[in-house]
Amino acid sequence: MNSASASWCLSRAGGVVCTRPRGHAGLHNRSGTSRMWSDREADAPLCPGSGAPATPAPRLADGFPHGTALCEACWGFVPLDDGLLAPHDAFRGADDAEEAGRRSVWFNTHGW
Repeated sequence: MNSASASWCLSRAGGVVCTRPRGHAGLHNRSGTSRMWSDREADAPLCPGSGAPATPAPRLADGFPHGTALCEACWGFVPLDDGLLAPHDAFRGADDAEEAGRRSVWFNTHGW
């Protein structure tokens, strides 16, 4: 995981991501908003897009995203299981700088 994503909590509530430091005490909060929530009020980690019909995303010249499909609920690239998005946790950020870069190129090439 890259240092940027490793330093933030990333709990979600209603799709809003907590921007407090990872391991913080107290309520989750989205900086610049009045949104605050507890762990009990947080979204479940399983993305609601799991099981949705999908097709493989177009590939870049280097093969990225390698036959996975874009989940329209969480914007993660997810493996397919018989034409359906495999069960997955909601996308919470790229695992490393290389993946973040490939995602940027993909979205700049293919759009949202």
